[in-house]
Amino acid sequence: MSAVTEAASRSRAPETDEPAAASIQSSPAGPVEDDARIVMPPAIALPRLLQGMGFGVRPLGFNLSAQRRFGDVWQMQLPTRADPFVVTSHPDHVKSLFTAKPDDAPSATGESPLRPILGPNSVLTLIGPRHMRERKLLLPAFHGEAVKQYVAMIREVAEREIDRWQVGVPFPLAPRMQAVTLDVIMAGVFGIEGTAAPGTLEHRLRETLRRFLRMSTRPIWALVELQNMGRPEPRGLLRLILSRTDRLLYELIRERRANAGGGERRDVLSLLLASRDEDGRPLSDEELRDELVTLVLAGHETTANSLAWTFERLVRFPDAYDRLRNAVRSGSKEEAEAYVEATIYEGMRTRPVIPMIVRLVQRPWQLGQFVVPARTPVAMSIIGIHHREDLYPEPFVFRPERFLDRSPGTYTWIPFGGGIRRCLGAALAMAEQQVVLGAIARRTDLAADDPAPEAPRQRNVTMIPQRGGRVAVRSKRAE
Repeated sequence: MSAVTEAASRSRAPETDEPAAASIQSSPAGPVEDDARIVMPPAIALPRLLQGMGFGVRPLGFNLSAQRRFGDVWQMQLPTRADPFVVTSHPDHVKSLFTAKPDDAPSATGESPLRPILGPNSVLTLIGPRHMRERKLLLPAFHGEAVKQYVAMIREVAEREIDRWQVGVPFPLAPRMQAVTLDVIMAGVFGIEGTAAPGTLEHRLRETLRRFLRMSTRPIWALVELQNMGRPEPRGLLRLILSRTDRLLYELIRERRANAGGGERRDVLSLLLASRDEDGRPLSDEELRDELVTLVLAGHETTANSLAWTFERLVRFPDAYDRLRNAVRSGSKEEAEAYVEATIYEGMRTRPVIPMIVRLVQRPWQLGQFVVPARTPVAMSIIGIHHREDLYPEPFVFRPERFLDRSPGTYTWIPFGGGIRRCLGAALAMAEQQVVLGAIARRTDLAADDPAPEAPRQRNVTMIPQRGGRVAVRSKRAE
């Protein structure tokens, strides 16, 4: 079994918590009786607008400074919600939420700022039985044999991208990684290969999605987000932008429905068109649209930014970068694959693209010495958990060796979330990162164009490099 396939398999469920977790002090957590005495954790004493600005402008520092001041559990407020969030960074609390009955601690993604874009039928924003129904429909397309089929294409796309890079010219890595991952997800979701002819519906859809994604990286997008904050339906510029994408998506759906019997296709759209619920009903066009948009957006941007963040860290930690390059250029295949995989794990530990995930507890919930009331949103700080000194000694040092001899912990390494809502595309994301990171490390020598680390900033629900992960190619090698 190759390391790519093995990583895809392992990414479904990390095997055990790492040994360092044994030193962490346990903390009681879970639902308690309805009449339990409520004991709220300490709260940040700033107006909610300032808290929202702090979280958006400095997501890493905001989380870690609150953790240093208050400990494992604390409260924050955001302008988008009247009630405060309770935030935890203890693995025992994470475990209690990930393993809870779905009705006791459902996801709060229905209130996500992505809802106006993804729509009401997205697997990311649905909860309860409908979420599980959609998840079961989508799961086969992103695991096992399906992921194996993508690997050769990922390698081809990555090599083609690297060929375009010019020596000595600084550039932001994030958009270049987005180009790679968009090609992969477009092929997987729509069956649209890179050779789609100009003028075809598939080509127009690809280019429209690319323009939409480029727009979302520009400073003006902050105003678009603000205008749609807390709203279930898109409005203003976002509605205008989405209308073009939606027209093409619905046209493609109609075309594929009409040609459903015209040969076997294995892309996600074709699989969804053929699927039926327990009553024998197909998915509606609206349901298909929401799932397709979700898969394209969630399926490429997070992976692309994970790659950009990993190299942003590597070029500032030369020992780790040197070992990676030595492993992929002159080490054994097993050594190379192991160090690439460990580097990915460490990259996603130090700079998780999703900084926190939220559950809306429906019963009073114990979080260590505190008990929060029912209907409290409890956020698990991925940043906080990943930077605990008792789990990861010297947590701000980029050290892939942490993961060479052990798998990431189920409740101590959670960039893909966990429980019944663990990321559907985790296996594909790991496979993409292994192939792309290995190819870049083998063929190029990168350097930071500025020795200062890039500050993280928040965009929608993701934490991205402030300048896109800018690097310069010092030298290149042929394949």
